[in-house]
Amino acid sequence: MEDIIAGIQGTHQVEYIIQKSRFITTIQEIHSEDNAHIFIDTVKKQFWDASHNCWAYQLGPMGQHQKSSDDGEPAGTAGRPMLEVLKKSHITNTAVVVTRYFGGIKLGASGLIRAYSHAVTLGVASAVIADYIPHQQAVASFDYTFIQVVDQLTMDQRVLITDRAFSDIVNYSLLIPLETVPNFVLNLANSTQGTASLTLQQPTILPILRHK
Repeated sequence: MEDIIAGIQGTHQVEYIIQKSRFITTIQEIHSEDNAHIFIDTVKKQFWDASHNCWAYQLGPMGQHQKSSDDGEPAGTAGRPMLEVLKKSHITNTAVVVTRYFGGIKLGASGLIRAYSHAVTLGVASAVIADYIPHQQAVASFDYTFIQVVDQLTMDQRVLITDRAFSDIVNYSLLIPLETVPNFVLNLANSTQGTASLTLQQPTILPILRHK
């Protein structure tokens, strides 16, 4: 399985109609299985009169927690195809419910698979998505004379300053994109004439909003 590198932010809803059946996709970020089931139950209560409320979710940094339900549709025609869309989209920490109001025309097994897959694809396309980017936590220590230089360097390399502490020297708490750490270390040394120090701490993952 490929790495999961993104997640939905917030809650989004979209709908479409095929062969007189109305499909409503509700998709939301989640952070636990309990969170997922609360969301699913909430959507089911909202659309209590629907023919089906099929669902799927994927949770964890590698999408290792996965569950789905056909909610009365023929086995394998709804929940599993919905989960496959999340997997192929590399979306984790996300739950989706597709509500169906039956329009009187049967779609058949292949038609249902296409309909539920398309519903989730529309949901993902409508949502705000954040890419999960590995960052290195670090503390940069340097002389007051280099504040403007370091500020400019962090902006140029998209390094986040999470805290500034001032005593006999300046200490910046930083989040550095992992892939740029070697370059940042070199540039920090060059721009401060070798006087700055950088203490690396624990790596972390940050959700960075994807621009549409």
